[in-house]
Amino acid sequence: MAHSAVSQVSVAVPVGSDSSIRRSVFKPHTLSFCGTLRAPVLTLDLSTKNARSKNLYTICMSVQQASAPKVSVSPLQLEDAKEPPLNTFKPKEPYTATIVSVERLVGPKAPGEVCHVVIDHGGNVPYWEGQSYGVIPPGENPKKPGSPHNVRLYSIASTRYGDSFDGNTASLCVRRALYYDPETGKEDPSKSGVCSNFLCDAKPGDKVQITGPSGKIMLLPEDNPNATHIMIATGTGIAPFRGYLRRMFMESVPKYKFGGLAWLFLGVANSDSLLYDDEFSKYLRDHPDNFRYDTALSREQKNKKGGKMYVQDKIEEYSNEIFKLLDGGAHIYFCGLKGMMPGIQGTLKRVAEERGESWEEKLSQLKKNKQWHVEVY
Repeated sequence: MAHSAVSQVSVAVPVGSDSSIRRSVFKPHTLSFCGTLRAPVLTLDLSTKNARSKNLYTICMSVQQASAPKVSVSPLQLEDAKEPPLNTFKPKEPYTATIVSVERLVGPKAPGEVCHVVIDHGGNVPYWEGQSYGVIPPGENPKKPGSPHNVRLYSIASTRYGDSFDGNTASLCVRRALYYDPETGKEDPSKSGVCSNFLCDAKPGDKVQITGPSGKIMLLPEDNPNATHIMIATGTGIAPFRGYLRRMFMESVPKYKFGGLAWLFLGVANSDSLLYDDEFSKYLRDHPDNFRYDTALSREQKNKKGGKMYVQDKIEEYSNEIFKLLDGGAHIYFCGLKGMMPGIQGTLKRVAEERGESWEEKLSQLKKNKQWHVEVY
């Protein structure tokens, strides 16, 4: 990689048909931030499809030298556009991109598997932070014989410069969708998620059809670099926020010098389910005045009533502070499964009423001021 600010070690990894190797070889917990730097990296020479490369891609580039806390990015022309790119490639004419790497993000005690998938688009499908790509898995749509599968949307988990900082890649955070028969308890592969399993099983060099980018509701407002951004995620809903935070704290972008407050709430099942935790913990150490990070671990923590700790319970703990920040113009973002919103909205409504406010009026004002951003699925 042509960025002197980053140190990395290339690890030779056997790539073949053994899916257990592909799924488990990367261990996020082996990352080190001082002393000897170790980064679990799988590399690919796109011209030969070999797992060794002249152009090194880093899976989770959270390993930075303390003496060089920010990474140079290019091409800076990606900052010039006044409007975000939208639907450059459509379902009938998708772009054929290449899988660079697939990394298992969660530990052995996590319920389910989540993968970090890096895709090389050669700079041909540019995007902004907060947008999504569509993915068309290979094969035939069983409901429409002779037709391709429908597009599946995935929030992009990297900045516009990608994990390689050169504008050629995009990263997706993908949960493998499996189905278990409620009566037998056995997995039924015929009902598993076609696209998520394709992506999590993909090998370096595999081709992938992508569409987009799409979406404007989750774009990061940059008109005020000193603004406050409150980000609330469950599971893979962390994707757009990883992009925001890398732009704020990891990358050296001449036109964007963040000096505000970024506050991340992440809800997952347990400690092994935390996503990109090494990156976020490093931001917390390096930028304590500009970053706050709170997690809700439903299977390990209890809320004040003795029940499971969900992200809305963690929000309630800081509700007065959050409401004050919103009154001061803070942006608030929600991303994850749509089932997260009723509990969160119920908590916010109750807190508003305790403060003698109308939640409906407050929500209407937040939307009017473009402070309220929601992307759920």
